[in-house]
Amino acid sequence: MKYAQLVFSPTGGTEKAAAAITKEWGQDVETVDLTDGSRQFSQIAFQEGDLVLIAVPSYGGRVPELAAGRLAQIRGNGACCVLTCVYGNRAYEDTLIEMNDVAETCGFQVIAAVAAIAEHSIMHQYAANRPDQRDVENLREASRRILDKFQRASGTGMSVQIPGSRPYRKAGGAGLVPKAGTACVNCGLCAAQCPAMAINREAIRTADAQKCISCMRCVVKCPHSARSVNGLLVSAASLAIKKACSQRKECELFL
Repeated sequence: MKYAQLVFSPTGGTEKAAAAITKEWGQDVETVDLTDGSRQFSQIAFQEGDLVLIAVPSYGGRVPELAAGRLAQIRGNGACCVLTCVYGNRAYEDTLIEMNDVAETCGFQVIAAVAAIAEHSIMHQYAANRPDQRDVENLREASRRILDKFQRASGTGMSVQIPGSRPYRKAGGAGLVPKAGTACVNCGLCAAQCPAMAINREAIRTADAQKCISCMRCVVKCPHSARSVNGLLVSAASLAIKKACSQRKECELFL
C-alpha cells in the first residue's frame, strides 16, 4: 500500500490545502510535483490498494490544461484517489468533474472530492491569507472522513457524486503575461521554475504568450519582485469578479 499526492501548485495555495489533507493520513506520503516539466510522468504508476490525492487549482472553472495533460500520462491501475480543486473564492464550476474524468481515464477509482479555498493567485485581496486555520481544520476533518471511507470500504460503495457539468464550460486564459521591470538582474530563476517553460533564459524579460498559463509563479518566486502583470487589466478583472468573491466560501466535501 502506498500513499501519494499529485500536486500542481504554481504559487503554493494548492500545496497548502493538499498538505492539510494528507497530514491526517498518518503515513509517509510520496509527492509528485506536476509543475516539474522535466519529470517523466508516463513512468509513474500506482496499484490497487494505494491512496492518491490529486490536487490542482481551478483556472476559470477548469483544470489547467498543462496539469490535465501531465495527469493523463499517469497510470492509476485501480488505485483509490481523492480529488481536490482549489480556487480563489469565486467558483470552481466544472473543475472537479473534469478532474474526475481525467482520473478515471487514467485508471483511478475516485472515492472523494474536495473543493478548497486559497488566496487568489492574481487578485490577492480575494481569499487573502487562505487557507487559514479554519480552512485547515475543515480540511483535516474532511480528510479523516475520507480515510475512514477508504479503510472501511472496497470495490462497491466507493463511488461519489461529483459536481459539475458536461460539456465543460469553455476554457479561457487570464491573458496576463508577466514581464520583468528594471529590478530584474537576469538571475534566471523565473525561467528555471516556470511550469510551462514559457520563459527563455536568453530573453528573460518577458514570456511566450502562447505557452504562458498566467499561473504567476514567476511573479511570486522572483527574489527581487521584478516581475508583474498589467495593473489596469488586473483592476478590471478584479471588478468583474468582486460580487462573486464578496462572501466567504467554505471548503466542501463530496464523499
